[in-house]
Amino acid sequence: MSKSNLFLFFWTRTRRSFSTTITNKPPPFDFTKTPISRLPTVIILGRPNVGKSALFNRLIRRREALVYNTPDDHVTRDIREGIAKLGHLRFRVLDSAGLEAEATSGSILHRTASFTANVLATSHSLLFLTDGRAGLHPLDQEVGKWLRRNAPQVKPILVMNKSESLFDADDSLASAANEMSRLGFGDPIAISAETGLGMHDLFLSLKPVLEDYMVSLLNDESAKENSCDDEISSPEVDESKLPLQLAIVGRPNVGKSTLLNTLLQEDRVLVGPEAGLTRDAIRTQFEFQGRTIYLVDTAGWLQRTKLEKGASSLSIMQSRKSLLRAHIIALVLDADEIVNAKRSMKHAEVVIARRAVEEGRGLVVIVNKMDLLRGKDKSSSYEQIMEVVQKEIQTVIPQVTGIPVLFISALEGRGRTTVLHQVIDTYEKWCTRLSTARLNRWLQKVMSRHSWKDQAAQPKIKYFTQVKARPPTFVAFVRGKARLSDTDIRFLTKSLKDDFDLGGIPIRIMQRAIAKKDGSGTSKSIHSVGRVAERIKSDKRERGDLVESKA
Repeated sequence: MSKSNLFLFFWTRTRRSFSTTITNKPPPFDFTKTPISRLPTVIILGRPNVGKSALFNRLIRRREALVYNTPDDHVTRDIREGIAKLGHLRFRVLDSAGLEAEATSGSILHRTASFTANVLATSHSLLFLTDGRAGLHPLDQEVGKWLRRNAPQVKPILVMNKSESLFDADDSLASAANEMSRLGFGDPIAISAETGLGMHDLFLSLKPVLEDYMVSLLNDESAKENSCDDEISSPEVDESKLPLQLAIVGRPNVGKSTLLNTLLQEDRVLVGPEAGLTRDAIRTQFEFQGRTIYLVDTAGWLQRTKLEKGASSLSIMQSRKSLLRAHIIALVLDADEIVNAKRSMKHAEVVIARRAVEEGRGLVVIVNKMDLLRGKDKSSSYEQIMEVVQKEIQTVIPQVTGIPVLFISALEGRGRTTVLHQVIDTYEKWCTRLSTARLNRWLQKVMSRHSWKDQAAQPKIKYFTQVKARPPTFVAFVRGKARLSDTDIRFLTKSLKDDFDLGGIPIRIMQRAIAKKDGSGTSKSIHSVGRVAERIKSDKRERGDLVESKA
């Protein structure tokens, strides 16, 4: 049997057995009904460039973690979290940075190893990933020693990735597996994170570990049934509200990752003086005053050029996607740079602010590193920053007034509660819905105080209604030939913000013509009549051209 036929046979058999296992053996309980906070945690560990991020993407069934072949560098630097789906199993999976025992003290790799050790202490299982194509590497043995030293209580599941090329007739797969077994963690599971090969065997290895954990968790909770019922009922109330999606954006080295750690009150992402330290858009979830918040720390927003290639280019694209998916954008500025440059926003930050407003997102501006101003004239520096930031934001985004500006020190933890309260307040405004009756009562009052240049040509708004929220979007139904001008729409927008406390968020107002009756008694809108007239005119022109051609 040829190599390709043998691979096809194995892959078909694996998919069939995997689906049969799931179909014929019902799970002891439903993982999907377990709250995310109670799911078991599995961390993926290994030396650099063995495919940890590719396996992470395979388990969560989305391409979220950056995957790029970098032999001389390491793409992943932070702990990335997702919800894995493997058969009926559901668990929290963590993608970690590559471990190198020879990393010098204080380097990025040394800090990531220390960071991974702290997260490993809270994990319930771990996947020790190796590269079957490259064979047993000395760094694999160093990682094995590191695991025995830092996690002696956890038994790793040895996984051999990139095994799709080893299924041939000369026993390459068996030879590679025997070599990997020298690590002392049992026989490896041969998989291919890129193609999905071997996921059934991985499922069978994780199944008893995760199910035993869930059984022990349920047994512990059965002793506290009353308190458990109260805890379970509260998330159901929270699920009636859509979670808040908050993205932290800004130029490199302004303190975005430090702010995320401050908001979470734990060391969740790697921080340091190096610019561009964060590459992946790290997404995590936490609760604040009964509200679920999904927090995303993006890589530094850089202008994509021809020189930006590889992991840097992928980081830029991922940051833009995070901006489009978020509800509220937290734009972080550097207070020390503002004082030195005497301006608050550079071109990249102006692009972020304008893009957020154009996409209809709520915007909160956060001036970080206020602790660096202590050695300077405090009063003048504070006044200068407050004046410059407020003025420049109103200049670059004139269509949205009242954008909140906060002054904090993420390094010292000052301003955490203020930031979260402001974000929630902006989010609630962003989700505002106003009844049609209330809007029409407001419209009668506001139209009377607007000065029209030509009373005869004054647009007649029949009624005013909100068609959607997030952001608030309104429609003015206009009767007659007159239409609302840009000045009229700006007046209505400002009145809405002032009268309903909607400042700081984008508001959209559209206008539509009310259908009017023609002589036959049928209703036709002005726009539809115009389209019919154009169509009749074009038909006549075509018939005239046809007559001329026959002549």
